[in-house]
Amino acid sequence: MSTIEVDPRVADAARSALHAAGYAPEVMCGDGSFGWSAAAPYDRLLSTVPVRDIPPAWPDQTRPGGVIVSPVSPLLGGGAIVRLTVGDNGTASGRFTRSAAFMMLRRQRYAAAPVDDYLPGEWPGDAEQSWTEPDPETVGADWPALFACALALPDVYYRRNDYGPGRTWWLFDTAVTSWATVDSVPGQPRFEVHQSGPRQLWDEMATAHHRWTAAGRPGYDRYGLTVTPTGQTAWLDDPDTPVSGRDAAG
Repeated sequence: MSTIEVDPRVADAARSALHAAGYAPEVMCGDGSFGWSAAAPYDRLLSTVPVRDIPPAWPDQTRPGGVIVSPVSPLLGGGAIVRLTVGDNGTASGRFTRSAAFMMLRRQRYAAAPVDDYLPGEWPGDAEQSWTEPDPETVGADWPALFACALALPDVYYRRNDYGPGRTWWLFDTAVTSWATVDSVPGQPRFEVHQSGPRQLWDEMATAHHRWTAAGRPGYDRYGLTVTPTGQTAWLDDPDTPVSGRDAAG
């Protein structure tokens, strides 16, 4: 058995505590995203920190038929635990099981660009105005709904600003090309939207939410993840029904 901890002091404390309890696993200080090839292949690989993308080293260091269990926290929110079985071809696939949230793996923590990079002038700039019926507060408060939207939009994140009686939701893409705002005011039948850039981010999120509702408001266990050497794809019910795709993280 091997375990990896990125903080030297925590690694030392863990090593001492394990030895005091009568256990002697190999405790390394390092970046868990690279795994530990010296003791590979593993039968089981367990991560206690969430990732956005399953690191390529994890399937590579797990024997065929082995299992990877890790929290997955998409950028948009709504994290869950996934259980993957590694195949003979270097892929890994399996279903999500239940919700989970914790501190992200350090290497995969996202540093958002300043709002000025998206909107250099005064709001709303060149944004197009429209109206929507789905309330972003309703979507954001429903963890499975937010998770479904996050799987469909893996490169989108949000921020919220309170104002007066309501709250403004800001959506951004990681390519720093598009943004959207939605003003949520309690008791209103529809909500003002502004969208700028080549992507209509709120329209994409509303579509993802509609598809989740139309599919019967599925829970975590109807979603799954397939990881290959070139990327990962989330799916609903079956790997042949993808809801998103992402290239392998560099």
